[in-house]
Amino acid sequence: MANIFSYSIGRKLLMSLSGLFLVMFLLVHLLVNSFLILDPLFGTTEGVMYNAGVHFMTTNPLIKIMEPVLAGGFIVHIVYSIILTIQNMRARGSKTYASGNKTPDVEWSSKNMFVLGIALLSFLVIHIAQFWVKMKITGDPRLDDTVEGHNAYVLVHETFQITWVMICYVVGGIALAFHLSHGFWSAFHTVGLSNSVWIPRLQKVSVVIAWIIGLGFSTIALVQYLVFPLS
Repeated sequence: MANIFSYSIGRKLLMSLSGLFLVMFLLVHLLVNSFLILDPLFGTTEGVMYNAGVHFMTTNPLIKIMEPVLAGGFIVHIVYSIILTIQNMRARGSKTYASGNKTPDVEWSSKNMFVLGIALLSFLVIHIAQFWVKMKITGDPRLDDTVEGHNAYVLVHETFQITWVMICYVVGGIALAFHLSHGFWSAFHTVGLSNSVWIPRLQKVSVVIAWIIGLGFSTIALVQYLVFPLS
């Protein structure tokens, strides 16, 4: 019994550590994507700053080394979240899980982490197909093949002019915010910061960071669609 318990805790620890790693990636990703708004505001309508950021992220040797690590982080986080969710469902019983009769003090996001995770996984597939695949594998007529990452602004900008894409990114950003608002502090709780002093603080910090990231991505898509339409 002790071995089973330790194994379950180990899975949760891996999911938490991979989640914290992915939060760091999201912050960097948001920083680079913020140039999608800053470029037009500073009059660089050709996306000079964003293209420079993408070029740096796609050619920097350290970033290239981290790419498979990042992919591994996503895979570990997704796989173990599915495993742990199935374990929790079996432990609680299908009737208890499906009824949703949980304690009222449990926040909405914590009760719907798996649903939010499925939504984010679907969004991730769309995101990879629209940008990563075109920039890394298939290419795109809007990209300059001679310089990696060059003219990425045109590809992203024109993609965000598609209404359903913009809606997906806005909804995806909000789902991400809810997911992180519980997952971020919960990860710290798993790695040992579980005392009564730090948990309330981490919960507040997690909510702030979660909504900065989530609304940041949503705002970028919405602003690109509404404020900077195709000329």
